[in-house]
Amino acid sequence: MDSIVKFLLDNSRVLVMLVVLIIWIGIFSYLWKLDKKVQKLEEPD
Repeated sequence: MDSIVKFLLDNSRVLVMLVVLIIWIGIFSYLWKLDKKVQKLEEPD
């Protein structure tokens, strides 16, 4: 358990960057899906 805590403390910047990257990927995937739904609704009948 101590090795995990030491790793997280030594690499805190990397950990924060990974969390931020995961959040951005989630935001972009949500917007991409939302755009697909909007395009489907805008199709002329």
